[in-house]
Amino acid sequence: MRPTPFDWPSVPGGTRPCSAWALRPYSPCGIGSVAMTEPDFLRDTRASYDAVATAYAERFGDELDARPLDRGMLAGFAEVVRAAGAGPVADVGCGTGRVTAYLDGLGVPAFGIDLSPGMIEVARRTYPGLRFEVGSMLALDLPDASLGGLLAWYSVIHVPDERVPEAFAEFCRVLAPGGLVLLGFQVGDDSVHRSEGLGHPVALDFRRRRPEWVAELLGQAGLEVRARLLREPDDDGDFPERDQQAFLLARKPA
Repeated sequence: MRPTPFDWPSVPGGTRPCSAWALRPYSPCGIGSVAMTEPDFLRDTRASYDAVATAYAERFGDELDARPLDRGMLAGFAEVVRAAGAGPVADVGCGTGRVTAYLDGLGVPAFGIDLSPGMIEVARRTYPGLRFEVGSMLALDLPDASLGGLLAWYSVIHVPDERVPEAFAEFCRVLAPGGLVLLGFQVGDDSVHRSEGLGHPVALDFRRRRPEWVAELLGQAGLEVRARLLREPDDDGDFPERDQQAFLLARKPA
């Protein structure tokens, strides 16, 4: 889910992800979640994106058209997933489903998962031929080793630093051997809190991160980084950005 500029820092796709905060047993891919109650950041993220879902779809529905390098990274991801032949792709943090639909158009059997029921409702209405489900990236309602690919397109940005290893452990768990994960996020060392977005009250923290730090955590989760793209911000057009953008492609060892 990529909340891009309006009053928010430029980021879509979209953190982006069953609503239930489920217990997850230990996984050899990394540590599992053991929380018994839902953290505040999940509740706030869900409520915020529910509030802006319709306005978000109207504002950012064609944003990907303005990002040729982003489309190139997604196309490369789709190609290597198809070549591996390891199964479907989950767009985790799919938001309104526009990137899910783009992957589908590239010949990848993709489906979307998002924390926000409001976003999922818009995605189902906009792309009735695709599958979309409500869920959390920290407790994915998916079998072990069931995916050939996983996309987290500007969706981990709302997860606190200390919970990112849990998300990456889940990504590793649900990927089949040889499966791939592609992450998109803004580069930086700080976080920004927003209380307003698209004319609605929200409570969202946007976390910028260094690619080296993210790559290290992917490795600790059992995922090998295979490619990195760092691009400068697009500072003109309808979707101006403030930050460098990073994309990391990682693979679960076969």
